[in-house]
Amino acid sequence: MNRSQRIDRERDRVRDDTRVSVSYNAGVLTWVEHPAHEPAGRPEDRTRQPASRPQYRTRRPANRRASEPRQAQQARHEPTETTKRPLAQRLATMHPTQLEAMTGLALAVILAGLFVVIDYVNRPVDVKTVIVGTTPNAVAVDSSTNTIYVTNNLPETVSVIDGSTHMVMATVPVGHHPDGVAVDPGTHTVYVANSDSHTMSVIDGLTNTVTATLPVGNTPFGVAVDPGTHTVYVANYGHPTVSVIDGLTNTVTASVRVGNGPFGVAVDPATHTVYATNSGDHTVSVINGSTHTVTATVPLGNTAGGVAVDPSTHTVYVANYGHPTVSVIDGYKNIVTASVRVGNNPFGVAVDPATHTVYVTDFADSTVSEIDGSTHAVAATAPVGNNPDAVAVDPATRTVYVTNYADHMVSVVKAREGSDGA
Repeated sequence: MNRSQRIDRERDRVRDDTRVSVSYNAGVLTWVEHPAHEPAGRPEDRTRQPASRPQYRTRRPANRRASEPRQAQQARHEPTETTKRPLAQRLATMHPTQLEAMTGLALAVILAGLFVVIDYVNRPVDVKTVIVGTTPNAVAVDSSTNTIYVTNNLPETVSVIDGSTHMVMATVPVGHHPDGVAVDPGTHTVYVANSDSHTMSVIDGLTNTVTATLPVGNTPFGVAVDPGTHTVYVANYGHPTVSVIDGLTNTVTASVRVGNGPFGVAVDPATHTVYATNSGDHTVSVINGSTHTVTATVPLGNTAGGVAVDPSTHTVYVANYGHPTVSVIDGYKNIVTASVRVGNNPFGVAVDPATHTVYVTDFADSTVSEIDGSTHAVAATAPVGNNPDAVAVDPATRTVYVTNYADHMVSVVKAREGSDGA
């Protein structure tokens, strides 16, 4: 029904004695009924119709929104999914669980950033780092080629680092879970103990390729080389033995029975004496490198870990992992002559023979303790990465290398200048 028909219908509906005034404004039809006064002499004209149907013209409003219903205007301004609301309003409408999770995430990000800033501000300015593989845990140096070898336990590789640029120039796959490494500087051969494979990987240091894989004892861990005889010694942690390997023929020539849980091994090249730490017995087995027999057993009283020898003084240093000390052994008498207090959980040990400085990794403190070999006192403590594991010294470049087990990197530290140092 159009507007004209509606108007006609309303006119017909009213009584004869009323008159209707109709108007149409802004799209709305209205009418008003009021009594009609009949003119005299014209009773028949009570319901006069207009001569023609009135025409109604709608005018377009100037403001389109003004003609919209109020609800439509409100709906236009209500936020939709694509409309961005203020952050405070969005947070107020979030579920408490979601708000708590978002708050926790924000706090974690802020705290992580704060720790990074603190660590950056407090970083040692004289320590550089080299990113290697995951969980690096052993390190050895070939001084003649200025090359560093790092075992990466989980990816089961060895990172080869150029000592001049401190860049990784090769990655060599080895056996399962490499835990120990040593270098023969005379032949530039690298020996890697694979604890889960019960094998020894032999790497050509000039080509960075594995040339042989030798079966040894159960769970080999520590490795040492006597450069004078090219003999390799492997401490088999899972079996109370030390395997003896001829480095020129790559054959196992002997198996020496020692204490329980042999962990670390070191050689005094001047006397061809081998020292194996027995973590299960808290002792050190002294092996004659010529006869491959145990000549003495030194009690420590603490859990024996890493071991190193100063060949010029024939002094042996043993890290006691279960106690914050380093035991000092007289290699002539095979007795403990001193106990040096260091950081918590000392693990790896290395000696700079030029300065008689001993470097000990404090696994729990993320530091390296530097011991003066002449006074048997800690001369300095250097911060490094998290969970420092092994340590090695290059006496030619006066550089110390520390594997950081939790940071997947190697810290490069300038060696301490001693009275005999350059």
